[in-house]
Parts: sequence; C-alpha cells; structure tokens
Amino acid sequence: MKALSQLLSAIPVIEVIGSDDKQITDVVSDSRRVTTGSLFVAVRGTQVDGHTFIPLLQYSGVAAIVCEELPEFLETSITYIRVANSAVALGHLASEWYDNPSRQLKLVGVTGTNGKTTTATLIYEMARLMGYKAGLLSTVCNYIDTEAVPTSQTTPDPLTINALLRRMVDNGCLYASMEVSSHAAHQHRIAGLHFTGGIFTNLTRDHLDYHKTVEAYLQAKKSFFDDLPSTAFALTNADDKTGQVMLQNTLAKKYTYSLRTHADFVGRVIESRLDGTSMSFNGREVEVLFTGRFNAYNLTAVYAASVLIGWPVEQVLVAMSRLVPVAGRFQAFHSPKGFTAIVDYAHTPDAVVNVLQAIREVVGTRGSIITVVGAGGNRDKGKRPIMAKEAALRSDRLILTSDNPRNEEPADIIRDMEEGLDIEGRKKTLSIADRREAIRTAAAIAQPGDVILIAGKGHEDYQEIKGVKHHFDDREVVKEFLL
Repeated sequence: MKALSQLLSAIPVIEVIGSDDKQITDVVSDSRRVTTGSLFVAVRGTQVDGHTFIPLLQYSGVAAIVCEELPEFLETSITYIRVANSAVALGHLASEWYDNPSRQLKLVGVTGTNGKTTTATLIYEMARLMGYKAGLLSTVCNYIDTEAVPTSQTTPDPLTINALLRRMVDNGCLYASMEVSSHAAHQHRIAGLHFTGGIFTNLTRDHLDYHKTVEAYLQAKKSFFDDLPSTAFALTNADDKTGQVMLQNTLAKKYTYSLRTHADFVGRVIESRLDGTSMSFNGREVEVLFTGRFNAYNLTAVYAASVLIGWPVEQVLVAMSRLVPVAGRFQAFHSPKGFTAIVDYAHTPDAVVNVLQAIREVVGTRGSIITVVGAGGNRDKGKRPIMAKEAALRSDRLILTSDNPRNEEPADIIRDMEEGLDIEGRKKTLSIADRREAIRTAAAIAQPGDVILIAGKGHEDYQEIKGVKHHFDDREVVKEFLL
C-alpha cells in the first residue's frame, strides 16, 4: 500500500476534492479491476472512455479517482483528483506505485517503422553477452533476464510496463531495452519512464489507419525524443530523411549513425551472404551472422548504443560477432533440394523492399526469388497495392496470400493488392488465399539455388480470422515443405 499523498506528489494536479490522507491498495485504469482501496484512473482510450464508468464506481469501495472531468455527483467517501491529462497521469502514477524502476535501470527505447524489434532485442542480448542481467520489452516476447514473459502488444500499458521493470530490478537486472511504438507514444504509455537513451531507426508508411497522416505518425515518434532528459542520449539514423527531425527539440545528447554519410557511428558492408555479412564499425571489421543492408543499419545502431551506454569498444566488437538473428527476422531455412526459404516479419512496403534487396544482393542472377506475401485486414488499405507492386518488381515469382485477414475477406484484400500490379507483374503472380497452400506452392516450384521469401508474419504463431486466432506459424509450415 502507498499513501495517496505520496502518489499525488508524482503528478501535476488541478484540484483535489476530498482527503489525500488515505492508503491506496492498488492503481488501476480498468474499472473491472477496482477493489476496496483502489485508485482508479479514468483514461480516454481509442475505444472506451474511462470517465463513463465513474458513476458505476461510486459504491465499489474505490478510494480515489483521477479524472479530467468531475462527475455530476460526488460521493463524499471518495477523493476526486482532477488533472489535465489522465493518460499522462497514469504513467507517472504507475512509475511511483512501483517505486520508479526505470530510474534503477539503464533503459534504452527504440522507435521507428522497421527494425525496432531487432535493435531492442540485440541491445538486450549485448548486455547479457557483456555478463549483465538485462530485461526486454518487445513485440516478440518480454524477458526478465532469462525468463520469457508472453506479450500481446509492442508497448504495453503503463502499469504493465512498470510491473515488468520492477520485476527486472528485483531480479538484479541493470539494463533494459524496449520498443516504443507510435501508438504508445501518442497514448502516453511511456509517460513517467526515465530513459538512458533513445534510438530512431527509420520512418516509412505504416499505421495510417490510426494516425491518418504521415506527419501525425512522425510527430508521435518525435514526441519520444522531445521528452528525453538532458542526461540521456538521442541516437538517430542520419541516412533517413526524417532522422534529424527527431532531434530538433530534444534535450538529450545528440548522436548519429550511418552507412552512407559522415556520422558519429559509421557502419560499412564489406561482403554479404545469406548466412552472414562482413562489416566494419568505425573502421573496425567484424563478421556478423546477419544479412542485408537493413540489418546493417540495425547492427550499427546496436554498436552505437552499446558504446554510448559505456561498454568497452573491444568487448562490444567481440559481442557483435556473437549476436544471432531475432526469431522471424530474416530467419533462413535450407532445403536438401538446394533452395532456401526465409521467413521475415516484413509487413510494410519499405520492409519488403529491404528484404528482397538483401536477397538479390546475395543471389544475383544465379537463382530466382519467389515471394509469398499478404496484407493485414482492418489496417491501412493504401499500402496493399504498394506492397504488391514492390514485391513484383523485385521477385521472379509472386504469390499473394492471406496475412491476418481479421474481419475482412481474404479475397478482398488480395484484390486490393492486385491493383498495384502492371501487366508484367500480373504475369508472374499467383493469388492463393490459403496461406499454407501458398507456402506449399512456393516450395513446389522452387529450384536449386532459388530463395523463397515468406513475408508478413515472422515470429507470429497465429492467424487471426473473424476475431479468432488460429494456430499458424510460417516457420513450422516451411519446415513441412522443405523436404
């Protein structure tokens, strides 16, 4: 339990009606979780406004309510705290409730359209290779040192974030890394967290179903850097046209990384293969187990962050050579028939381009590229024809299929994708709605030396159809058809 007065010291308050001399048993933002002694925070969400539940909680035993608007009827046993923004208040209250665990860790946040998961995960792995206990909050899985904690969101709600960070601290973790999604930044889910550093990977079209415009999407990413403290580092991709925008208003120490231009941290690709790459970081050559320029960017960001965290350069270089790819990110499977299948999470036009370019750089004209790709239902429809167009341009054969159709008909999504194909693109394209059958077909037509790219789902082990998640793992299906 904590004193209400202590919790309120963590947030700017407009007015308090009632006593702050109370003991709080827990902090909740879900009205269904309210119990006697709870502090309920009424947050305006994208689907539900927590304020609508306040009248229903008047006799629930709730001790205090944080809100932006006071209800018409005030119950005298409840303390009402009015604030300007409940979502921001929730973040700070969650941090205070869990004794500010982010201030007891060196926490690095990673934002951008592509590369967040890989970059955040590899920083976590670097810490462990350095001999430290570390934590991770990511799309694939959360980790408290070696303990895996399943995840359902790229960036969880503030209470979940702080509960996990608290467990990390209590388990002896000194470092943590986390993905910071644009949704989380816009919804203030990271409010109250103290970051040691922030990293920007890149920005391309994504999540316009939520943000509506690219500018709004950019500003959501930028807000993460705007809020970094002067003690933190802000590391941005100098090769991305929006990289410098991220640093415009930050108080943090500014650093850049690049593969093409002058920067504080420069990576270079010397030789690329399907099973790895020869790279250099600030002139020091290292063999890494990753392929493609997009991974070279991720690795350069990881190298830079590792140095900025304070780890010795020589140890960082050795650890870089020991890093392994993240599950479902350019994950290669080799068939005894002589072809290779690559499973990757690429689900934006830019990501598909990056992966296919990486494959072509290695394969050249010695083999064909067969791409299996779909697009998610109930998401940005504008990117569907673009993804198909870019995949067709860079593939010898293209199979359009289902991703997570959600509440849309797979055939409708595929038709949207087909709109991006010209005559030549249509000639090389098959449309197979059943994803399993699409992968089987790709394996059946592949010849020795060919590479199959199965894009879109990566690490996911389900397919969401009509509100139901059915077990489906591209990696499992690929293995069935490799023999």
